[in-house]
Amino acid sequence: MAEFVLVAGAWLGAWAWDEVVPELRAAGHGVHPLTLSGLAEKRGAAPDAGQRTHVEDIVAEVERLDSRDVVLVGHSYSGIPVGQAAGRIGDRLARMVLVDSEVPVEGGSFASGWWEGQARFEAILAEGDGFWPPPAAGEFEGQGLTDEQIARLVAGATPHPAPSLTEPAALSRPLADLPTTYIKCLLDGPEPNSDVAALLDGKRWRLVEMNTGHWPMFSEPRQLAAILGAETAP
Repeated sequence: MAEFVLVAGAWLGAWAWDEVVPELRAAGHGVHPLTLSGLAEKRGAAPDAGQRTHVEDIVAEVERLDSRDVVLVGHSYSGIPVGQAAGRIGDRLARMVLVDSEVPVEGGSFASGWWEGQARFEAILAEGDGFWPPPAAGEFEGQGLTDEQIARLVAGATPHPAPSLTEPAALSRPLADLPTTYIKCLLDGPEPNSDVAALLDGKRWRLVEMNTGHWPMFSEPRQLAAILGAETAP
């Protein structure tokens, strides 16, 4: 059985995995949803948390578990700190699973990969007084979510600290060397981005598709848990 460390994406905390956790525990796994510094219940303690802080959050949780069967799961933004943390935990890593996520690029940041360009994204952060404001309810439409699920997302989301989105990544190991499953959520676009596609061409990465939107821990928690559990099989 594996020890799962679950890290949600921007604006979210450990609570985002509430419907996935019991499914994995029922299958016998250890499950440890993690809130990154500056978000959710940790917002007040570290309002200006940077990406390096988020990497340290994840590494510290793995060290606390003291297990050598760790599956690091990153969703959306958190694929960037998860990918860096995975390279630092050595043989404790059993597998990395990235859920419709970004991946770290040496010297790059979430902002530098923004689809409208880094300058536009940094303007959004400036308009948010140093935070990335959570989406309004309408921005979750078309992602396979019910009205109730959207309401939960909107109610639970907190502004995301800007430094974690603009600090450059630093990789201690090439991502291509890490055993990784990439879950592509098809309602958010049929193809992985070019950085992910290049990694999927390697021998240690594999692709799994879900016919749902960008937040499968809400829209399809049982299916997501089943996929995560299957990725621990030999």
